[in-house]
Amino acid sequence: MINLINNYFQNSNLFKHLPIFDEIYYKGLVEGKVQEYRALREDQECKLLALTIIRKEEDMFWDSTEDFLKRSIIMAAGAVHGIYNFDLLTFDIHRELKTFNYQELTTILINSSRKLPPGQPCLIKYSSLYGILQKLVAEDWGKIIFKTAIEIYKDKPAFFYLLIKKLLAIDAMPHGPLIILVNDLSLEPLFDSQNSVQQEGFKKVIDAKSKEAIEFPPEVYIQDKNGVRELLSGSIIA
Repeated sequence: MINLINNYFQNSNLFKHLPIFDEIYYKGLVEGKVQEYRALREDQECKLLALTIIRKEEDMFWDSTEDFLKRSIIMAAGAVHGIYNFDLLTFDIHRELKTFNYQELTTILINSSRKLPPGQPCLIKYSSLYGILQKLVAEDWGKIIFKTAIEIYKDKPAFFYLLIKKLLAIDAMPHGPLIILVNDLSLEPLFDSQNSVQQEGFKKVIDAKSKEAIEFPPEVYIQDKNGVRELLSGSIIA
């Protein structure tokens, strides 16, 4: 696995507001679009589960983004030799819609693929995009399997707390620190401090989980265009 700290992943739009880590490793997808990371902080290993979401009413932004990302992948696949996975870790879709150059990403993918022996991964960075390219096997022809990690949020905003409950249930009995991060890309964020149903739901979910995990109460971060807040402490970070 690649230590993503060495490639400035901590500066990505996914991680830049989180605590500073000494090491970050990507382990893959769990439970659909949920990303699992292993991180080291002050000699303490912790698990981090991250989920990037966007409202159903705004999914056309993600559809447009996915289209031009796929164009880059298809063009690159025609020029590489071997079968590859490309896992998209994070991408600031609103920032990139008007300026993203899919041909430049294609070139980066092709050039990076030439350096990889079978089984070897590398971190791809282009503008706000971070992804992991891994060569699976060598072939005379090329194929890139593209994996994204954006979930369309279809429920009512009042029930946003149920998503946090679902994420906490993935690691029901953590044996160490657990960090949950929800990255909301919606232009109209789902977190609403004035929604009493939502806020009471968050409180009940966090209180119940904290009682189960007295030694390692979970850190739960929600970030959107309005800032970042940590639910256990109630602190606003940015």
